[in-house]
Amino acid sequence: MKNYWEKAVTLQQYLSDTEERISKLEGSNDEEEKTYLEYYKLGMTRMHRVMKTYHPQDDLLKKLNEKEFKGKILIISEGWCGDASMIVPVINTFFEGKNEVRIIYRDQNLDLMNRYLTNGAMSIPIVLILNENDEVISFWGPRPKAGMEMLKKHKADPENYNADDFHNDLQVYYTKNKGEDIIEELLEKI
Repeated sequence: MKNYWEKAVTLQQYLSDTEERISKLEGSNDEEEKTYLEYYKLGMTRMHRVMKTYHPQDDLLKKLNEKEFKGKILIISEGWCGDASMIVPVINTFFEGKNEVRIIYRDQNLDLMNRYLTNGAMSIPIVLILNENDEVISFWGPRPKAGMEMLKKHKADPENYNADDFHNDLQVYYTKNKGEDIIEELLEKI
């Protein structure tokens, strides 16, 4: 896992890379590539909002301290991913000053991604919890249990619970929950 950790980036570099990708896509004539442009822009807006509004809860910080976790967090992600835009900044902020967090790009590391498929799909973000020797001790993702239930509901009955409704409900959930479920579930894995 060490080689992946070494090529992973900080949140600041991830944001910078995403901004650079947006600039490239805005100047692109490739319509297929441009389909991702709005996802990148929306992701940046969401990430900046979460970074401004998320504040770790004291009881969750206490739980982390009680675990005496000395490892690292490696997140498989991409800047266009809606779930990642709500999850990555929460995790980074929560562990800031305690445990190092880095992000590795899914599309450039498919060999790693293929080890952590969700029902056969390359769903992201996937959060790898590493020990002090850079070994994966656990993983989590691609979204909290409540979000997975919404997805199951959509897949079971897409006519009555369409993709737009699912995505809207998921974003409302993320906003109202304020990262609590993300961190609670992650702490269960540490």
